[in-house]
Amino acid sequence: MTGFNSANAAGKVVSVPDSASSLAKMLNILQLFSESEPVWSTAAIIEALETSRSTGYRYIKTLHDAGLLNATRNGYYSLGPGIIEMDLQIRLTDPLLLASHGVLEDLVDKIGHSALLCTAYGDSVLCVGEARGPLSPENRFSRGQRRPLLGGGSVSKVILAYLPHHRLKAIYPRQRAEIENAGLGSTWSSFRATLGEIKKDGHLLTMGEFNPGVYSVAAPILTDQKTALGSVGVAWDEHVRRDVDVPRAVLAVKQAAMTISERMTENNHRN
Repeated sequence: MTGFNSANAAGKVVSVPDSASSLAKMLNILQLFSESEPVWSTAAIIEALETSRSTGYRYIKTLHDAGLLNATRNGYYSLGPGIIEMDLQIRLTDPLLLASHGVLEDLVDKIGHSALLCTAYGDSVLCVGEARGPLSPENRFSRGQRRPLLGGGSVSKVILAYLPHHRLKAIYPRQRAEIENAGLGSTWSSFRATLGEIKKDGHLLTMGEFNPGVYSVAAPILTDQKTALGSVGVAWDEHVRRDVDVPRAVLAVKQAAMTISERMTENNHRN
């Protein structure tokens, strides 16, 4: 753990932990829990964090007291009810979700495909809202799930295309191989050119990029500065839905994204 030295009242030099680093390490505990590993022992948490027992116990107690961890039995923990409470607050207050009310449902009514609302989350894209169609594809992207920003299909790539220049400059050297593997260009200039084509079209249609046989089309939700806040997308399985009017689907998705973008702008000006 990083930190700095300070003198106490007796003049003895003591180590003072870096509070930001400590907080990040404590919050990393929450990232350990998954569908395949929903319960962790105290010993396993401390081992994963590579920290001392006293520090590990303190972190676990703090998260438990805050409701972010729940004791399932002596020495074993799962994610806590406080997270459910926070999720309710997000559903009631998140500006992107509020601006999308009714839009995804109307999109499903218009074209019959499952509709998604996504946002950028670090080097990933996170699904924050969804409305299911009657013939929803298997393994569909759902609220709370993440996909790679570079390999997550149309909903992720259309966000990538509208990221600010400085973010793209930071992403490119760090994920150059992934960019090339995703078919987005083998050089910086070709990468920029590919993203430029997506921006010119105002949408992206992909097939089988994340799930075999599944088409998806997405359009960006934009700020006043024309950078991406997120995306709206629909998906359908080519083997289940052979009656899809693709141009109609593209137009409906672009209109949905524009509606949410306009609502976000209006709300920002109002506040």
